[in-house]
Amino acid sequence: MGRWLCNQGRPTYLSRLITRLRRRYPLRPPHLFWVAMRSVGCSSVLLMMLYPWVENQGLTEPLELAIVDYWVTRQPDPPPDPRFLIVTITEADIRQYGWPISNDDLAAALATIQQYQPRVVGLDLYRNLPSTADHEALARQLQASNLIAIEEIVSNIPPPPHVPPERVGFNDFTLDHDGVIRRLLLLVGDEEQSYYSFALRVSLAYLKEEADLNRDRLWINSVPFPRLTPQAGGYQRADTRGYQIFFNYHSHQDFAPTISLASVLAGELTAEQVRDKIVLIGSVAPSLKDLFLTPYSRYTDTLQLPGVILHGQGVRQVVAVALGEERLFRFWPRKAEWLWLGVWTIIGGAIAWQVRHPLILGGVVLCGGAVMITTAGLLWQINLWIPLVPPLLSFAIAVVLAMAHRLLYTTNHDSLTGLPNQRSFISRLTPHRGRGGGKTVIFLELDRFSWIRNSIGEQGGDQLLQAVMSRLQTALPRGAILARLGGDNVAIALPQTDHESVVALAEHCQTSLSRPLHLNSGQPISLTATLGIAIPEPHHIHHPENLLRDAQTAMYRARSQGLGHYEIFATGMLTASLEQFNLEQEMRQAIAAAEFILYYQPIIHLETSEIIGFEALIRWQHPQQGFISPGVFIPLAEETGLIIPLGDWICQEAIAQVYQWQQQFPHRSLTVSINLSGRQFEQADFGEKLTQFITSSGVDPQGIKFEITESIVMGNVEAAIDLMLRIKSLGCRISLDDFGTGYSSLSQLRRLLLDTLKVDQSFVRSLGDSREDLAIVEMVINLSHILGIEVIAEGVETEPDAALLRSLHCDFGQGYLWDKPLPATVATTRLEQDMRIEPG
Repeated sequence: MGRWLCNQGRPTYLSRLITRLRRRYPLRPPHLFWVAMRSVGCSSVLLMMLYPWVENQGLTEPLELAIVDYWVTRQPDPPPDPRFLIVTITEADIRQYGWPISNDDLAAALATIQQYQPRVVGLDLYRNLPSTADHEALARQLQASNLIAIEEIVSNIPPPPHVPPERVGFNDFTLDHDGVIRRLLLLVGDEEQSYYSFALRVSLAYLKEEADLNRDRLWINSVPFPRLTPQAGGYQRADTRGYQIFFNYHSHQDFAPTISLASVLAGELTAEQVRDKIVLIGSVAPSLKDLFLTPYSRYTDTLQLPGVILHGQGVRQVVAVALGEERLFRFWPRKAEWLWLGVWTIIGGAIAWQVRHPLILGGVVLCGGAVMITTAGLLWQINLWIPLVPPLLSFAIAVVLAMAHRLLYTTNHDSLTGLPNQRSFISRLTPHRGRGGGKTVIFLELDRFSWIRNSIGEQGGDQLLQAVMSRLQTALPRGAILARLGGDNVAIALPQTDHESVVALAEHCQTSLSRPLHLNSGQPISLTATLGIAIPEPHHIHHPENLLRDAQTAMYRARSQGLGHYEIFATGMLTASLEQFNLEQEMRQAIAAAEFILYYQPIIHLETSEIIGFEALIRWQHPQQGFISPGVFIPLAEETGLIIPLGDWICQEAIAQVYQWQQQFPHRSLTVSINLSGRQFEQADFGEKLTQFITSSGVDPQGIKFEITESIVMGNVEAAIDLMLRIKSLGCRISLDDFGTGYSSLSQLRRLLLDTLKVDQSFVRSLGDSREDLAIVEMVINLSHILGIEVIAEGVETEPDAALLRSLHCDFGQGYLWDKPLPATVATTRLEQDMRIEPG
């Protein structure tokens, strides 16, 4: 697997392009998609449930109507409609003729108009005439078949008695809650008995048509006029009794030619102005207070429009629609409005989940609002009114709700896997009092995951973690809680507290992870895991933090025994863990305080008994505890990463000592072996560090030998060979330590650039008692010599062992037979006193 991980073929252009796109636009982990969908779905359902209440309260209707008024005022005024003539009674007319206008003056005006044969005359004046001879002239004019009179039903003002009911219409103004006229009432009643509005009567008289009432539609000239509903468009609680339509204003004031009453009576009226047209007569004088609020009142200088102008605009709309010149305002059905609302709610939630940068999110939200407003505005231009404020609010609220849910989710869940994080995991480990002892906690750490992640890349490492979590979820029983604490650390909470079940589950998890995992690349990857288990004691209160701490402590104890082990927490582990923690803190202080020193154990030429070099061994002179064994603090340094600064110090100190001996004993070919750790080997800049250490010291690199172990080399052969080439290029030597204790193969040994091979002391100490160990040592020595590699035997403590090694033609020996590790000053004295060291 190592070769596959590190020696990929040359990527194609397409693969490089895909890799760059993935790095620039990383996809959200799959679990986030479903979490986002649940979040968006919940937000949408909540808002859709609240919307009926908002409608019933009419909370957004004022904003909707304000937007409609703005759109109405933004429409350009078309030319005056030539089918109309408005005879206005102005303030000047009232001053000249008085008010009310006398019957004779009104009769004279009607007679003047009728002589030019208008198609219909609409009298927008209330006039109740008694049956006397003084009023006969006006009565004759009111009996004209093309004259339509008006009545006020609410104020109980009847029409003139001489006008038959079929030529009388009621005042058709309907006010919204804000007092603005936006609806036109055409008819009240049913198919059996109906009451027509003034505008509808005038329109029918002009069209010479009859209105056909059929269910919810009013038909005029075969054109349907659907009735307005209470929730049409942006309305939410409009009183739409009767047959109403939405008022489509033609212009803000002069929608048709006008002429004053005085001009009519003065004979200034012409036939072209009247013939075959609709003539409306009404007051426009402000003093009569026949003025009404319109959409123009909010945004223009036209505060109010006279009633006759509004009636005229209503007649114009009905006539234009009946003749097919324009369309009535249409409205989406309720299902379409709910879909419109729901879509934008979903979009808002999705945007909040996908976009993380606040400025970009704000820009996208503004763009979404602009799209909604633009869409609604364009549809308004084709006489389609859709609600705008509810989707805008739903969109914004969905964004806020989704952001809040995302914040809550990311606070309590791991962003990569979607599992609970440490905070959420601890909150779910609720302490149990009384009989309950809490939940069993397993702390799991993947073995050598950092090395695997470096080999397959960051994206591959993320995919591997997701696959591992998925594998663990399928392996765990119902009721178990799986959480990712960070990196490759995983925590599991189990309801089971019996020893056998927990151990069986731990072994099942290890077995499950050992099965190969197949990533997108198709290469199988097998993993092992180290587990720590904390089983709560019955009848005790266990705090979640303590359970997790105990499980982690047990995991550290299991890891000290090797990879792929598990351990159950015991009370003594906590004490050891605290001691280890204190030791770590003291190590950090010791590095700064220079409490570490190097000792040098001689390496002896077995034939001449001459000192040919030393192995540099670190010692810790603790100010209170004295010397602390390297077997205690070296593993801790490896685990905590302190081995990096400690190893750098060892290299610099040993190289400086080599330089000193080279200067003091220029004719001695001494070498000093420096041990390298696996953590140092993993550093990308380690080669540069060695180069700097050697070049800056001025030492002859032939006197430096770096020792590496089998496990370091075999963990990643290709990377090890690369670094070994770098070391050899510096002129240094390389030694393979503890040979025979690992899993190196002869084929790999042949590829390594070794100068020396060290036989592990476990074989050397039993040479005289074990024929198998003797055969192994003899084979290793012969093989090394064939490959041109020198051999050092470690742990030589007796003269018979040294003699046996000489008979096997072993090159060098190292052990207490000659000397224990010595301080640098003592080692220097030994070199000065005698060029040979006799055994003893």
